[in-house]
Amino acid sequence: MRTVWKVSVVTLLAASLAIAASNRPTKPGQSTAKPAASAAAARSGKTRKPAPRKKADPAKPKTPPKPMPKPAPLPKLVDLGRGKCIPCKMMKPVLEELQKEYKGKLEVAYIDIEENEQAVMTYRLRSIPTQIFYDSKGKELSRHEGFFSKEDIIARFREHRVKLQGK
Repeated sequence: MRTVWKVSVVTLLAASLAIAASNRPTKPGQSTAKPAASAAAARSGKTRKPAPRKKADPAKPKTPPKPMPKPAPLPKLVDLGRGKCIPCKMMKPVLEELQKEYKGKLEVAYIDIEENEQAVMTYRLRSIPTQIFYDSKGKELSRHEGFFSKEDIIARFREHRVKLQGK
């Protein structure tokens, strides 16, 4: 039984080496891919010439394109609520005002838990609306449950030494 196994392994190795050797180019820089010329063009002797390659200008060093700078991370306020909840409805104009006034300085997000049921578990909600305050590194600073005015939200960020510079 061992002899049969050894013979099969040796046969497989020999076959794979033969395949690899047949795909190897004969000259350095020669491709194994065959040019895709039609049979009629090959018979008539008319074949396409490859387009000439542009040579790099040694006077001009190649510089890689500059990547777009990533925007600096912003502090974030996440409000979780429901469309039918009265305090959640009261939070909507406060959030919109914060988005306008602190555009580019504070990221404001609203998550409707009816549309995103998984958010209840993800954010460990106990009641709605819940506001979660994050610093610019994504670390949770604090939470508040219930309606929260714009002034109180700004004060909460200040308590945690997060500077928001509005208009």
